[in-house]
Amino acid sequence: MTITQTIDIPADRRITLPHEVPEGRANIIIQFPIQETTIEKPKERVFGCSRGKYRMSDDFDAPLDDFKDYM
Repeated sequence: MTITQTIDIPADRRITLPHEVPEGRANIIIQFPIQETTIEKPKERVFGCSRGKYRMSDDFDAPLDDFKDYM
């Protein structure tokens, strides 16, 4: 027996089967409609928007004391 029925799935995800479905085991096939996805255009980058937010120390490239044994 084959029964095809289109149903809306409620928020609690519980569905009721039609009365024509007999008791016992059944194979249920669920097909979801293909949703078209829209690709959003990424925001345009603004050059220099982080200027002034970060500061690098003057001795940034100086060797670290912790690594003297390895140099």
